[in-house]
Amino acid sequence: MSPTPLAADLVVTGGRVWTSDPARPWAEALAVRDGLLLDVGTVDEVARHRGPDTEVHDLAGALVLPGLVDGHVHLNLAGAQAAFELPLLPSDSLDDVLAKVRAWAGRLEPDAWVVGGILGSTLLGQLAEERHRLALDEASGGRPVLLRDDTMHNRWVSSRALELMDVGPDSPDVEGGRYVRDDAGRLTGVLHELASARAESAFAASVADPQARMREAVATAVRVLNSYGITSVQEAATMGGPLAALRELEAEGELTLRVVASLPVRPFLEDGAVGGELIAEARAQRSELVRPDFVKVVLDGVPMTRTTALLEPYLCRHGEPATTGDLYYDLPDLVAEVERCHDLGLGAKFHATGDASVRLVLDAVEQVRARRGPGPRFQIAHAEYVHPDDLPRFAALDVVADASPYIWFPGVIQDSIAAHVPTEVVAASWPFRDFLDSGAVVAAGSDWPCAAPTPDPWTGLEAMVTRRNPDPAVPGTLNPGQALTVQEAVTAFTTHPAEAMGLGDVTGRLTPGRSADFIVLDRDVFAVDPTQVHATQVLRTWFAGRLVHTADEPTTRP
Repeated sequence: MSPTPLAADLVVTGGRVWTSDPARPWAEALAVRDGLLLDVGTVDEVARHRGPDTEVHDLAGALVLPGLVDGHVHLNLAGAQAAFELPLLPSDSLDDVLAKVRAWAGRLEPDAWVVGGILGSTLLGQLAEERHRLALDEASGGRPVLLRDDTMHNRWVSSRALELMDVGPDSPDVEGGRYVRDDAGRLTGVLHELASARAESAFAASVADPQARMREAVATAVRVLNSYGITSVQEAATMGGPLAALRELEAEGELTLRVVASLPVRPFLEDGAVGGELIAEARAQRSELVRPDFVKVVLDGVPMTRTTALLEPYLCRHGEPATTGDLYYDLPDLVAEVERCHDLGLGAKFHATGDASVRLVLDAVEQVRARRGPGPRFQIAHAEYVHPDDLPRFAALDVVADASPYIWFPGVIQDSIAAHVPTEVVAASWPFRDFLDSGAVVAAGSDWPCAAPTPDPWTGLEAMVTRRNPDPAVPGTLNPGQALTVQEAVTAFTTHPAEAMGLGDVTGRLTPGRSADFIVLDRDVFAVDPTQVHATQVLRTWFAGRLVHTADEPTTRP
């Protein structure tokens, strides 16, 4: 006599369930018990688990996917932008930005900060004269203003903000950053790289209750992510404040996604402990949902400010001095950093946006792997520009290609990049097909709030397949030979980032024993025209067997 099947808390049945399990990629139903998948199979197989108290959802043929996994987000920055700050678009003109600043400032107290983003980096590069800063002063009514660009590495600030930063006409540039000046040597208010940290510190000093603000920001980000079907994320640069907010939300039962944190080893754009102090504090409080299992190592900047490290010089169209960008580490220092990670059993997310910085990471990892053998998993963000000789090294060294942000198609950000980076380098960017064919893992990440005002995965997923901008008004393709199939792209948004983050046995597939993280969609992304994937809506999101989003309920979205 066969044992009585366990009764499920929840049965979801009558749909097309893509499991991402090579042994059984498709199913019709699934059963959930105690937050875990109890069974995944046919309608009849799963029906065995119906009990008198089982909640049953009929899918009416809808597609179910594993909960999406975003491999690169900034929860505090993104949530604060969505909850508190002036929303800007990368396509906004200067007149648009000034009009929005004027309207926003009109609702504030006279000494309140105007904080917002995202400012297009193309526009930021055009703010080359003092008169632009004075126009910002007028629009804001003399208030301090801090506007972040689409890379989140650079800022535009007003005169009052510069005063609060204690920056004046004779202030020297900070190490690793620059106060941009016009031809007459006058401050424009544009801040590059670590100069932006001074502005962030000045703004932070004005916040009456920073931890309460941070908690609301992180909670907002979680709700937005759930609304897009995202149930696990890797936080890409996690300081102590956001970690405390995450722990508070988890203790209150309000953290409805899984977070793998990446702890900065050096100061960057936010105040607070970094390196060993932060690592010790964070690891002591590791929990089921908040896992500080990575560090963040920044090797270079961004292409738009010519701080990305390239093997060949940037374009020199206006008489600029020849440069290949910046590197913040040499090989011995980086090897030492990688060895520390190996000794601590921590993975690392390396910010390396150019082919020279990517090569440096691979060289360092190669040395450590040769001496120490296999160890923690390493990721290279953003794996945009990779020399052909280095492509097979990702798989050989077990290094993940962190594909973020979603800019592998023509658009305003690519236009900005093309003004600086050699044409042949741009034309070969985002080599996803070559990565997969060589055996490497491609893990998608939004980099929200960088590059786009939302973490919407469906635009990025579609463009992985088409290499086109989902907006038909923007023509052309970007390196179309590197396009993926829909199934490969879905894997890059589910299974691969879960594995890259150390969550492969927890989520990313729909198999018995894994967390019941799954979503129901309004369309079958495997069957529709790929150019319609970007319009996908998530009808339901379940996290650990808990319904955390329904499309018929209002959700705060940026």
